[in-house]
Amino acid sequence: MKKNSKENSQTLCIHSGGEPDPVYGAVMPPIYQTSTFTFKSAEQGGRRFAGKEKGYIYTRLGNPTINALENAVASLECGKYALATSTGMSAVSTIFFALCSAGDHIVASSALYGATRVFLENELQRFGITTTFVDTSRKKEVEKAFQKNTKILYIETPTNPTLRISDIKWCADYAHKHKAILAVDNTFLSPILQKPLLLGADIVLHSVTKFLNGHSDVVGGIIVFNDEDLKEKVSKTLKHLGGTMDPHQAYLVFRGIKTLALRVLSAQENARKVAKFLKNHKAVQKVIYPEFEKDPEIKKVIKKQMNGPGALISFELKGGFEAGKKLLNSVKIMTLAVSLGGVESLIQHPASMTHSGVKREERIKAGITDGLVRLSVGCESFEDLSEDLKRALEKV
Repeated sequence: MKKNSKENSQTLCIHSGGEPDPVYGAVMPPIYQTSTFTFKSAEQGGRRFAGKEKGYIYTRLGNPTINALENAVASLECGKYALATSTGMSAVSTIFFALCSAGDHIVASSALYGATRVFLENELQRFGITTTFVDTSRKKEVEKAFQKNTKILYIETPTNPTLRISDIKWCADYAHKHKAILAVDNTFLSPILQKPLLLGADIVLHSVTKFLNGHSDVVGGIIVFNDEDLKEKVSKTLKHLGGTMDPHQAYLVFRGIKTLALRVLSAQENARKVAKFLKNHKAVQKVIYPEFEKDPEIKKVIKKQMNGPGALISFELKGGFEAGKKLLNSVKIMTLAVSLGGVESLIQHPASMTHSGVKREERIKAGITDGLVRLSVGCESFEDLSEDLKRALEKV
């Protein structure tokens, strides 16, 4: 994989997606806060509905502000097309409803965002679509899970919240060999640190709520493709389900992307230091962070497909869940809240929060133990973050 340079990513963040406003020359694309668009004639309206003429009809079907965001993210992911959605879960659900039918099968990472796993286990099963959950970092488990009716291999890498790394290129090759599609949730690393389409993935998706927006004030999702037919199939389902993005949402995320590279690299630098601090603390039993990976094969994968370890850390305290609870209640600068990827550091307990909807035995099997704490490191001063953790750990 040829990784983009930091300079290239930073430049793309600032300049991709939007063109100057054709009416007044505004540098930032205007917020086209409209539900519908006028036609010059009845004939033009007919042509647009028939697909014979390009142009806007109705914001659920397309909007200039939303398109600016879609173009920006597609460019960052080295893709050709993108579809913005109302939430991250709208992106997830649209992919499966668009590409699977009753009787189809999915193979997915066992450690996933909690709502994604619950959707696959509970909602899709009602429609006759089954899922096998495996540790997709282990190739033999993926091979064993595949069936003749497997339509999608769906992975998070790193996984949420166990930070396990899957080999995207191998997964893409294996899926394609069995006439399946590889979809990769790239939320945890963002296109600054990982570009799955360059490694053969068919679909990349994000919760733009997280790093892409970066300010904890918007929810949204996005799906990126290189194949036009695949994009059209998913687009049709998205429009029918109605989970499209609002122009004001799109404007805020587009604005957030301008500083994406700066934020991600700053947070990652903090995370590296925080991870080392935690690893050397006597109260900490285990720290999970890609930079600490010991498996030589996984280390090769990390070097091949990632531009850095990211800003997410998971760790366990020696006192288990009770110690973790005391830590969470003792931090002052870090914010006790779910989500991730904002400029502020967010700390939470997956077993009782984001992954509480997953059956305990399945959660434990996926590596999400009762005492696991997930920390999304932000852009504060490292000295302040380390002092905050030091004070909180003294109370454990």
